[in-house]
Amino acid sequence: MPLSKDTSSEHLTTTKPVQIRPARPEDCAPMMDLVRELALYEKAGDEVTVSLEAFTDAGFGQNPIWTAFVAELEGAIVGLSLFYPRYSTWKGKKLYLEDIVVRESLRGQKIGKQLFDQTLAYAKAHHYHSLYWQVLDWNEPAINFYRKYGATFDGEWLNVHIDC
Repeated sequence: MPLSKDTSSEHLTTTKPVQIRPARPEDCAPMMDLVRELALYEKAGDEVTVSLEAFTDAGFGQNPIWTAFVAELEGAIVGLSLFYPRYSTWKGKKLYLEDIVVRESLRGQKIGKQLFDQTLAYAKAHHYHSLYWQVLDWNEPAINFYRKYGATFDGEWLNVHIDC
C-alpha cells in the first residue's frame, strides 16, 4: 500500500481540508484511477483487469461485497480505503483492507492516516475482531506507517490463490 512521501518536484502541499466520507457510485471511476495508480506503484500495472461496471456493481449493486471511504479534496477523489468482511472460525468477524491509496502527489500529508483511522473506527464500531491486510515486503514507507499503529507482521503464512 503506497503511503510514501513523493519528493519529486510534482509533490503538492495542501492546507485545504480533506473530507473523508463513504464512497458513492459516482466515485467509482476516480477510485479505479487510484487503483491503477497503486498497481503501477506496486509494479503490477497490467494486473488491473476489472471493468468499471463490474467494480461499481461489486460495491453498489444488488449484492455489494465491498465498502470504501474516499478522501475528497476540492471536489476531487484523492484517496481511498476499500475493505470487506471475512470470517475466522477461530476469531470471528475480521475486516480485510484490500487497498488504501493516496494520490502520489499528495502523499506524506496524513491523508492516508485519516483514511486508515476511519477504516479502523469502522471496524471497531461494527465489532470486528481485527483489521488485516497485506503489504509488499519492499514497501518500507507503508510498513513503517503500519508499525506506528502497532500492527503485527506475520511471517508464517504464505499467500495462496487459484485463478478461477
